[in-house]
Amino acid sequence: MKKRGVNELRQLFLDYFETKGHLKMKSFSLVPHNDKSLLLINSGMAPLKPYFTGQEIPPSKRVATCQKCIRTGDIENVGKTARHGTFFEMLGNFSFGDYFKKESLEWTWEFLTEVVGLDADRLYPSVYLEDDEAWEIWNKDIGIAPERIFRFGKEDNFWEHGAGPCGPCSEVYYDRGEKFGCGKEDCTVGCDCDRYMEIWNNVFTQFNNDGNNNYTELEQKNIDTGMGLERLACVVQEVDSMFDVDTIKALREAVCQLAKKEYGVDDDTDVSIRVVTDHIRSVSFMISDGIMPSNEGRGYVLRRLLRRACRHGRLLGIEGEFLVGLARDVIDGSKDGYPELDEKREFIFKVVAKEEEQFNKTIDKGLVILSEMEKQMEERKEKILSGEDAFRLYDTYGFPIDLTIEILEEKNLGVDEAGFKVAMEKQKELARGSWKTTNYMGADATVYEEIDPAVTSEFVGYDHEEFESKITVLTTATEIVEGVAEGDRGTIFVDQTPFYATSGGQEADRGIIAVGDSIFVVEDVVKLLGGKIGHIGYVKQGMFKTGDQVLLTIDRERRNCTARNHSATHLLHKALKMVLGNHVEQAGSFVDSERLRFDFTHFSALTAEEIKKVEKIVNKEIMADLPVTVRNMPIEEARKTGAAALFGEKYGDVVRVVTMGDFSIELCGGTHVKNTGSLMAFKIISETSVAAGVRRIEALTSAGLFDYFDALEARLNGIAASAKTTPDKLGDKVSALMKENKGLHSEIESLKSQMAKEAMGDVSNQIEDINGVKIITTQVEQVDMNGLRDLGDQLKNKIGEGVIVIASKADGRVNLLAMATEEAMKKGAHAGNLIKEIAGLVGGGGGGRPNMAQAGGKNPEGIDGALEKAKEVLSSQTA
Repeated sequence: MKKRGVNELRQLFLDYFETKGHLKMKSFSLVPHNDKSLLLINSGMAPLKPYFTGQEIPPSKRVATCQKCIRTGDIENVGKTARHGTFFEMLGNFSFGDYFKKESLEWTWEFLTEVVGLDADRLYPSVYLEDDEAWEIWNKDIGIAPERIFRFGKEDNFWEHGAGPCGPCSEVYYDRGEKFGCGKEDCTVGCDCDRYMEIWNNVFTQFNNDGNNNYTELEQKNIDTGMGLERLACVVQEVDSMFDVDTIKALREAVCQLAKKEYGVDDDTDVSIRVVTDHIRSVSFMISDGIMPSNEGRGYVLRRLLRRACRHGRLLGIEGEFLVGLARDVIDGSKDGYPELDEKREFIFKVVAKEEEQFNKTIDKGLVILSEMEKQMEERKEKILSGEDAFRLYDTYGFPIDLTIEILEEKNLGVDEAGFKVAMEKQKELARGSWKTTNYMGADATVYEEIDPAVTSEFVGYDHEEFESKITVLTTATEIVEGVAEGDRGTIFVDQTPFYATSGGQEADRGIIAVGDSIFVVEDVVKLLGGKIGHIGYVKQGMFKTGDQVLLTIDRERRNCTARNHSATHLLHKALKMVLGNHVEQAGSFVDSERLRFDFTHFSALTAEEIKKVEKIVNKEIMADLPVTVRNMPIEEARKTGAAALFGEKYGDVVRVVTMGDFSIELCGGTHVKNTGSLMAFKIISETSVAAGVRRIEALTSAGLFDYFDALEARLNGIAASAKTTPDKLGDKVSALMKENKGLHSEIESLKSQMAKEAMGDVSNQIEDINGVKIITTQVEQVDMNGLRDLGDQLKNKIGEGVIVIASKADGRVNLLAMATEEAMKKGAHAGNLIKEIAGLVGGGGGGRPNMAQAGGKNPEGIDGALEKAKEVLSSQTA
């Protein structure tokens, strides 16, 4: 058998099934589209669900893919064995109502034995216990001896997930030899040891389960197969695990070189090497598909993988930041199969570097917090860190539990791991409480799923603002209907429409649909699976029926304003790259008729100067009145032009390229102006952070900008009138008022201080001596905390050395102040502890330093008791 690399095996598979009439499709993004049931794509069939369910018509009845996948259900075990990994590639061939078991199994055998060259005597198929059809294909058509075909029950060889399509499956196992076995006499296919490795699974979707385990035959039977590319490579290259196959081994060796460690010598070291190797693969691919680190969802998975890789790099003794170099190795090893890695190379580096830098700070901060927790344990004479504290370290500071355990073990301390798990489960329960019951696609079931998949809509709004078309489907919120009448709410579907549906960050058009005197007000337009466009609204007058020939008319002014704002996002995108750098990528946008919002990747707030530069560039191109042209072209040709694409967006083979003079070129399906001069002017009104490494700009153009200036002018005139001046003299007036206010404030403070001093009177006769320390306790009326501090300083000058405690009732509340001089502190006085002891008597709390502390309260009746208590506290402090 010829030893083949991962990249060669991937190509062999796709090319082979192309000869069998399959459409060779590129891997889908790791971010699921229109599927809320998944956080990340985790199997070859996951992105193809709409084709299996009939919600969308497939581009071909036969499809073959190599799908990048991530599974995160067992992250903690990754590295502990050579079996576990988060990132993998899944080879698959699929039939949507075309061929079935015979072709699927025969092609499986042919590919493995004749194309790849595996030894037929080391291959063992399994079938479902009751699937005689599959057994006979293996035995009679392919020629496998009966004793080499294994029958297993539902747990092993039947694919189903509750109600819905399901069916038996047939797996192929490869005998890796005795050295991988358990040594038991009865060791054979199905044993838990590593000798017999499952490499390919053929799922025959032929039944429908009604949810009560009643099975009926499906009219359209499907084939769904899956073969892990890394597993196949293990067998072909005759190596122990996925970490030993060529591309992953090269990455593993790069980790060893950085750590100055040898793989296979020490178990703990091997765990960390595998963690770093696996996680940097996942991280690089996730970022290339537009996933950004965050504290929730798939962004949290990315952050967790990054941090775990950082942590294990530290355990290996790797100094400094190292993940960018490994990401480079991932890209170089896989870019042939996944060109998006190379396209997003610099951006991947930027995100990884920023996150690694932040986590290194997190680790250092966590060490400080853990040290404080250790001191508290010591004070309480405890040997076990509570689960709540361990979870707070993990959840708030991102400090891994295994690191907490390791550090404390070195000091003969432990962690309440059971308590940690309880705290973790509480958090998970809170998260689960927000989940919804969903359908097969993970979304709330809607009437739209009942529409015939053959129904589609064509958007003609690039060239038309009104258009005649025929109603193909009418629905209410709950059912498909033949007609809707005045007052009814519903959705209208037509063959062709000028209405733009919300997509690509552009809000939908509004307008009306009419036939005769009947009017349907369109409030929203949605794009649905299978190319359907739904017009949502209500019947204002008359009625509408399926088959009616209607006139669809958009709100032209709204469309024009929206188009101006959309075109502005293209100019803004290019300007941001010019000012900030090429790492800037569009991370989302929203445009409507009033304003635009643009999210982009950048790692710090824009300065006022940077914002001004961006505005200047955009306005310059608006004044240049650049022509805006649109061309449809093959995506590969578009890439060669350098057209910018939206991260994570799913593009077809032919794309729409929008060019603005020689300034901007982007892939875009939205509506735009004919010339940039239509935008009139551009103004950024805010720049904020929306996530780690993602900034947001909100801006205005044309009518929205003029409305903004009108409102600003009205406010300015109103403020000037209140200040009894004109707008042009408002600055001088404000300066004069501030100067006057400052003088008055100073005068008031002086008067308040004098009044407080007079209210306090002569307190020399109130000085007491407690254990050799002088103390004054006194009460004044209507003095704020600043005033109390001034009085405290004056009293310190009077008594020389000692303790001062002052209380004031002001506006129904209590202010308390305590001060201690240097000599008093040497004798044990502590103002902060004193305040803590007496604050409760006035219904409040507070604290502070040994020399000064303050508190507030809401119980003035407790002042006398608090002042008396102060003497007792000082007595105990100085005893």
